[in-house]
Amino acid sequence: MAHAAGYVTTESVPPDSWASSPASRAVMSANKGRDTKPEKLLRSALHRRGLRYRVGARPLPNLRRTADVVFTKAHVAVFVDGCYWHGCPEHHRPAKKGAAFWQEKIAGNRARDAETDEALRNAGWSVIRVWEHEDPEQAAEKILKTVKSRPNPL
Repeated sequence: MAHAAGYVTTESVPPDSWASSPASRAVMSANKGRDTKPEKLLRSALHRRGLRYRVGARPLPNLRRTADVVFTKAHVAVFVDGCYWHGCPEHHRPAKKGAAFWQEKIAGNRARDAETDEALRNAGWSVIRVWEHEDPEQAAEKILKTVKSRPNPL
């Protein structure tokens, strides 16, 4: 099954790659930056509640950060954070290979998340972060309440 899914490869790792093996390179390159299953489930739950939104948009044009779901009129930005990539306190398991690299990478992601949250809040936005393991229906209810409470509700 791993061969059929493309997770096992006979290719060698390019010299400039950070991957520790061809298998890890294949798995990591298969990670999606958007339209992940947790994002799609959350968007479906939001849509069922009658909310309309933008997907994969920059809340602030001058800030090179993209939110997963954006309510432009209400100024609400939603980020769906993966447990591994964003260091979930409940589910994150540190890497065994290249531990120092990955520890630094995750710490950098978390610092960037905090910087993004601060920049958006300073610009008058509400920021909601949802972990990938959270129930999408509960997250959608929280988002709905936030959107409706904003000065310019949808």
